[in-house]
Amino acid sequence: MSPIFSLYRKAYAGLSPSTWLLAVVLLINRSGAMVIPFMTVYLTHELHFSIEQAGIVMACFGSGAICGSFIGGRLSDRIGFYPVQFWSLLLQGLIFLVLGQMRTLPQFCVCIFILSCVGDAFRPANVAATAYYSTAVNRTRSYSLNRLASNLGWSVGPALGGILAGYSYHLLFWVDGLSCIIAIIIMRVLLPPVKVAPKPPKPVDCVKSNESDSVYKDGVYLAFVLLIVVFTTGFLQLSTMVPLYLKSVVNMQEAHIGMLMGLNGLLVAFFEMVLVYKLEGKMHSLQFITRGVILAGIGYLSFNLLPPVAAAGVVFILLFTAGEMLSIPFMNSFFVMRSSDHNRGQYAGLYTMSFSISSILAPTLGSFMVGHYGFSSWWYCTTALCTLTGIGFYILYKKTADNKEVEILVKS
Repeated sequence: MSPIFSLYRKAYAGLSPSTWLLAVVLLINRSGAMVIPFMTVYLTHELHFSIEQAGIVMACFGSGAICGSFIGGRLSDRIGFYPVQFWSLLLQGLIFLVLGQMRTLPQFCVCIFILSCVGDAFRPANVAATAYYSTAVNRTRSYSLNRLASNLGWSVGPALGGILAGYSYHLLFWVDGLSCIIAIIIMRVLLPPVKVAPKPPKPVDCVKSNESDSVYKDGVYLAFVLLIVVFTTGFLQLSTMVPLYLKSVVNMQEAHIGMLMGLNGLLVAFFEMVLVYKLEGKMHSLQFITRGVILAGIGYLSFNLLPPVAAAGVVFILLFTAGEMLSIPFMNSFFVMRSSDHNRGQYAGLYTMSFSISSILAPTLGSFMVGHYGFSSWWYCTTALCTLTGIGFYILYKKTADNKEVEILVKS
């Protein structure tokens, strides 16, 4: 056990106290994340919406997330990441309580749009905060620590949510809302506000090949973001069509679905930090990403290759999570290295916006395909989406391999 303990200790060593406190806030917040993982099940089985109507609601969620990501990124550069995080979590908690009272399709669409707009403003601000509290040496591990906290909370939230849903779905909205409020109170007490001084336009220690202040003039990064949109359209089926498939086809109970979804978070929490510690600097970030997204695609393919039983869900989670751990941390690392202190909010906003765009595409395409062609056809499509983006990331890597970006981004 000593070598294993030493490996984990080295993986977590050197991170600042503020980084750890930020991770604690995320852990508390994500431990209450119950509503969104069960939203499609709640809408179709509790409120008797059609699959297409549930897809519309989730598309409104994604639309609000796009607005929130853009606004959060801009505000983080203008007023700082701390107030954006504070007001985002506080208002999000209150809106969750209101969302639980909605009953009709228009009510849900409007309320969930506002909820995601306010809630997703938190994401670019949190990315900027993590960059502020970390150093170039431990930045990737700092982001992995945040993901650890987020996924550990994810392992608790859906699992507990599945149990609570067996009693009443309304409990999910109360727990989710109150967890946001509790998290922001702890953040305010343990992590005092900071005022980030304006940075010079072009810092000399900037580690990136793009010399423009605007993210929209960085062609490599725009191609990178486009690939993320395509990949995450398949990736986000984990929180949209996968729970519905497990409920409708595999006939799993909500509690078991929650525990299976929670397994994803547990695996990330236990293994990602060590994996990143061992792999960081061995290859270019885009090489890791290529392998990860293809592996996630194989996970979706397993649904069609295996019979519709609970064990198939476990195989999917194992493959999907392995792909996630190889891709997402290095996506974070790649975009941070292309940004600077003075425009990191813009880069973070566009990065999180790519996930938000997929939040629209994923349920819209998923619900349409499942409603008209069935789950099997959609799993082939998601496999293709992941595979094609894997090829795209590899091409992007080959294009950057001819210049010094590889030498800069890969640590010796």
